[in-house]
Amino acid sequence: MTFFNIYSSEKTPKKEKVKIIIDHREKNSLVPSELIALNFNIQFEQLKLGDYIVNNTIIERKTLSDLQSSIINKRIFFQLTDLSQTNSLLIIEGNKDNSNKIIHPNALKGFLLSLSTEYKVPFIFSENEKDTALYISLLARKPINKEISLRQTRSFLSEEEQKQFILEGFPGIGPSTAKKLLKEFKSLKSIFNAEDKKLEEILGKKLYSFRSLLS
Repeated sequence: MTFFNIYSSEKTPKKEKVKIIIDHREKNSLVPSELIALNFNIQFEQLKLGDYIVNNTIIERKTLSDLQSSIINKRIFFQLTDLSQTNSLLIIEGNKDNSNKIIHPNALKGFLLSLSTEYKVPFIFSENEKDTALYISLLARKPINKEISLRQTRSFLSEEEQKQFILEGFPGIGPSTAKKLLKEFKSLKSIFNAEDKKLEEILGKKLYSFRSLLS
């Protein structure tokens, strides 16, 4: 029988706080202080893109009035071009029903549609700064996806990574599946010319959509 010394001086190691990187311009916001209250370790830096970086996700935070102004001066579209190349999230802060209408509601709806269909940048609405901090905290506590898609990057370091990038362009093929295919068949030509039986071992039901795009 094993006995534990309850009087031992050894302490259980404290769980390390999740670090959230915040753009220095967000110091005037209440979001950082809300995140501190939620027991997060925050670090201010000068970010080139976004306002927060959490678990490899770049978060752009905009109040509704700021968003409408940036639509008018077209600044938001330059930001979205960069955000669309990364793992990103746009948080729109404020009640869209009670906000000051700087632009026509249909113009805002049109922008939100292009946000989803053209730029492929996910977005959520938050009520206020406290609500924004809660969303960020939920994202911070999610397990990190260790497999990062190369389609979130702009450039490639090797020929092998370029092959992976091409394979990830097929529906349903993520980084893990692309790597398995390249490990098994070595080249794109061998993958495209492989027998269905061999491909099915890796692709499963995805084989049929894969073949239909090649035909």
